[in-house]
Amino acid sequence: MSEDELNKLLSKVHKSVTIFNYNSNNVPCIILTERRFSEIMDKIAGRPVSVDTNLNILQNGLGNVFVEISLDFSNSDIHEKILLYANESLDFFESLAKTAMLALSSPHSQVGQENVFMIQLPKPERATNALDVIRRGLKAGDDLSN
Repeated sequence: MSEDELNKLLSKVHKSVTIFNYNSNNVPCIILTERRFSEIMDKIAGRPVSVDTNLNILQNGLGNVFVEISLDFSNSDIHEKILLYANESLDFFESLAKTAMLALSSPHSQVGQENVFMIQLPKPERATNALDVIRRGLKAGDDLSN
């Protein structure tokens, strides 16, 4: 990954993520724009829905690790891709692996209290495996700097 490619990826990183306490668990949450969150909620409200969640990991071997989270909602045409920079959000992925839950919210919601859409990961081992790959990728960068 060249310096230009790295900078291009960094410019596409979704910055609005947080973790909130839900039933004594730290749940990772992606905060979407108000408009996008409303679009998703309007399309799925009152309908049974499942969300196929994939974590695609991109790394350069120098300690820079990106994760593209793909969310495909059943019974709708909603396909959301969110790019995170794992170097700055390791706690997000640790919580994801521990709880196998992901929340979506809007910027004007009281995160963890209202307007939160919870996703139970259908394959929790994917989050655990992804966390292992992320940690190895981050360690590669630490090994190079030592």
